[in-house]
Amino acid sequence: ADLAKLGTITSIEGSPIKIDCTDGFEVKNATVIAPDIEADNGIIHVIDTVILMG
Repeated sequence: ADLAKLGTITSIEGSPIKIDCTDGFEVKNATVIAPDIEADNGIIHVIDTVILMG
């Protein structure tokens, strides 16, 4: 929910990443289809496409 308020975040390599929650939850045009899956070393968010940076 906090990411949704930002609108855009910056990737580790410096590219902007658009966050859109108007119709579902999208990150750089990839729809999050299964959010918040807990793993031993972090949290997984399954998306419907590959995100290419740059």
